Amino acid sequence: MSKGKFKNSKFVEKYSIFIVLLAMFILCAVMNENFLSVNNLTNVARQLSVGTIIAYGEMLLVIAGLIDLSVGSVLALSGVLSIACYQSTGSLVLALVLAVVIGVLCNLVNAVLVTHFDVPAFIATLAMQTMARGAALLYTKGQNLLQLKDFTIFGQGSVGPIPMPIIFMVVITIITWYIMNHTRYGRSLYAIGGNEGAAIASGINVKKNKYITYIINGVFAGIAGVLFMSRVNAGLPNGAVGYEMEGLTATIVGGTSFSGGVGTTMGTLAGAFIIGFLNNIMNLTGVDSYVQQIVKGAIIAFAVVLDIRSKNKKTRKVILVADDTKKEEAK
Repeated sequence: MSKGKFKNSKFVEKYSIFIVLLAMFILCAVMNENFLSVNNLTNVARQLSVGTIIAYGEMLLVIAGLIDLSVGSVLALSGVLSIACYQSTGSLVLALVLAVVIGVLCNLVNAVLVTHFDVPAFIATLAMQTMARGAALLYTKGQNLLQLKDFTIFGQGSVGPIPMPIIFMVVITIITWYIMNHTRYGRSLYAIGGNEGAAIASGINVKKNKYITYIINGVFAGIAGVLFMSRVNAGLPNGAVGYEMEGLTATIVGGTSFSGGVGTTMGTLAGAFIIGFLNNIMNLTGVDSYVQQIVKGAIIAFAVVLDIRSKNKKTRKVILVADDTKKEEAK
């Protein structure tokens, strides 16, 4: 392969998700004239803010070889308790802090089960999914919490022309990007997900980093709970069902490998916008909601297949290089 072709293939591989995002944007603009309106694009960003924040937590976990299936239920529990706190105290700050605390506590339970009792993350978070949802329903007695008043500022307010959910999403995007690119902890996640045994041998405190990852995921879940409940203007104990899949879909589509050790913040953001644009154009063109679910499922399957093929391709390259090295040494 010539150097030019090699460079081009590397460029396409590195920026493929952004090329897909641009193509999706252009396609949506051509398909419906309302897509490019400021109101529509702002609405898309507002709607995908909660899913994107959740996706960042899932991204951190998946890179480290973990997962969280409980985030939708934890979001609901955090959200309803946050509303209850606001209704009792009238303090928006306390309400937000409580939501974060609840999210962290739930994820600490996940971390204890995974790190100290060696429960697979899939099983541990599946158990938390049921417990958190049950706790939300128990507290509210299965009833929605109404009369949110000023609590709606989180999900429906704005700073100038910029909606509050978008501001939260941008701030958390910057924080996540910095963590993954400029901290020792962020670099350690790639090592843990790539090869946990090698990470331990190199002196990385794997258990500590798993705890930190679940704690960050809990913070994001708590914030997402406040944004979700305030946006829908009600405390829904049965709300956000399946949102863990929204986050995982954005993460996987954004290039994070289910095998661990691979993923980027900007890739996850691009994945979230691809899903957001897809949802929006299907709504604008009147696609049946059941068909939309089929399309989303197909996208997840396609993304996983690409991930597996990419992993196998890289493995074959490593084997070929190793064989060539042995042949050279034999000579």
